[in-house]
Amino acid sequence: MTFRRKLLAIFALTVFVSVGAVAWLVLALTRNAFEKNEEQRRSALITQFQREFKRRGDEVAARTEAIANSEAVSRMATALNGAASGNSANSAEYFELAKSVAESHQLDFLEFLDGRGTIISSAQWPAKFGYPETAFESLSSSSGQGAFLKREELQDSSALGLFAVQATGVSENPLYVIGGRRLDKDFLSALDLPADMRVLLYQNRSEHFSTNSLLDPSSSENGADAARPADKLGPLIESVQRHNQEMSGTVSWSSDPADEEMFHAIPLRGAVGKDHPGKDRAGKDQPLLAILLVGNSRRSYVELKRRIGESALLVGGGGILVAMLLSSWAAARVTRPMEQLARAARDIGAGNWDTRVEVHGSDEVAQLAESFNRMTAELLAQKERLVQTERVAAWRELARRLAHELKNPLFPLQLTVENLTRAREQSPEQFDEVFRESASTLLAEISNLKTIVGRFSEFSKMPHPQLQALQVNEVVRGVVKLFQAQLQAPGREPIVCKLELDENLGTTAADPDLLHRALSNLVLNAMDAMPNGGTLTLRSRRDHEKVIIEVSDTGTGMTGEECERIFTPYYTSKQHGTGLGLAIVQSVVSDHGGRISARSEPGRGTTFVIELPDSLEALRNIPASKHAE
Repeated sequence: MTFRRKLLAIFALTVFVSVGAVAWLVLALTRNAFEKNEEQRRSALITQFQREFKRRGDEVAARTEAIANSEAVSRMATALNGAASGNSANSAEYFELAKSVAESHQLDFLEFLDGRGTIISSAQWPAKFGYPETAFESLSSSSGQGAFLKREELQDSSALGLFAVQATGVSENPLYVIGGRRLDKDFLSALDLPADMRVLLYQNRSEHFSTNSLLDPSSSENGADAARPADKLGPLIESVQRHNQEMSGTVSWSSDPADEEMFHAIPLRGAVGKDHPGKDRAGKDQPLLAILLVGNSRRSYVELKRRIGESALLVGGGGILVAMLLSSWAAARVTRPMEQLARAARDIGAGNWDTRVEVHGSDEVAQLAESFNRMTAELLAQKERLVQTERVAAWRELARRLAHELKNPLFPLQLTVENLTRAREQSPEQFDEVFRESASTLLAEISNLKTIVGRFSEFSKMPHPQLQALQVNEVVRGVVKLFQAQLQAPGREPIVCKLELDENLGTTAADPDLLHRALSNLVLNAMDAMPNGGTLTLRSRRDHEKVIIEVSDTGTGMTGEECERIFTPYYTSKQHGTGLGLAIVQSVVSDHGGRISARSEPGRGTTFVIELPDSLEALRNIPASKHAE
């Protein structure tokens, strides 16, 4: 990954994390504020329900007390007390009284019971006349204690209502008046609700949830609402039935989170009866008669959450765009000088020692550029000094080698001339014979001098490679064909030649003549290393972007020190050699942009490895000064 992309990634990540953290913090604060506001509104609504519950209970208690103190009820109580005890025939004339009195006092339920709990008159179910009230004990104990919640069994159903009990009469057998009003949709509709809140009442008629027992003032008359099916409230209601305590839950009406509604379920308990054992009206022993459901729509919260998310995405997108602009600016300010430094370093690596980078400003990047320029200047100066030193050393070595090579033929020449001079002075009659022998010696040594001078001249005039598409395997086969006769020459031990060539090698860029000459020198060197015969192996293969040529022999081998020095000009381990053969091979390989190395062990042969570039691009990177040298 480039430095510019790293900067962009860092800026983008910073913006993303910052925006994400702010969005999360805002969402958390919003959620807490929403939950706090929801709790406050729910508490206010529950308080309002309790006030309305108490108001209507007080109203029922007041009306029940008024009925108990009315003249008609007093007369009925006096008449019943004066009649024979337990004689229901005496109370038959009051069969319709409860219905008319209930209508006049706007009560939904009204019953008169004698002191033994026998129903004298019932407004809601007249057929109960003469039957005992099953919950008489708990009802009689509630006389004069205010309103309470009670389920009233009707002829074809049951209803939930607020009831009050009031005893009347002065005798020891009082008359009980039980009045009540329904707890229904009208009661719930009287509550002042916020726009996004609603109240439902579930009448707990059985242990299992039933949609018919749910009172929803906001639904239609039959209680059906296709958009909000009541059965989705079942799990919450059944959970309250099991645990008999307040619980909360979220109901999803559709796949849209904005349609979700948070419900808080509050159990409503009534008086203790025979079917619900207990000692008083407080505590968990009271029967669960209904469940109040306070619903709060989450639409405003979800929409606000969506707006926050959209704003976060918008801010994040804008932040990433700003990050891109900042990264571009940083690239212009930081990465561009770094790229210039990288290019300059590559140029220096390719041999362009005069490379310089522009310096702008005085910051750390500018100081780095100045240091780079100073370094290149010092490198150039050191290179010039090194080249000069190498040239002086090369000339000294050349002079030493040349003096050594010329000294050998000059000494016989000197002796021959001296012999001629003595022969001329001492034996004129033998001068002709000495002259002929001396002339032959002079000509041989002069020829040797010409050979030495020619080899030096040849080494100094190595031509530049003329590159062309070349099949390396064909060059190797040509060299082997050239030396085939010498490998099997009579009078010397035979040398077996093996070819291990990669047939899929393909072509490479090289000078066929120079490559042929280099391989010929290596083959000659290998033959000289195997005077007693052996095996000569030539291999070719491809290694990534390089072509590898190997020339191996099974000769005497060399030491590690000799392997390091064999490519030095004029170094030789042979008795008759100039030490220029391997130096010429190295020069040819180097001019092709490649390298040559040798690996050997004494007594186990030697292998020369030539590595040539596989494309012209590597050759273009070779500095012209190297060819000039």
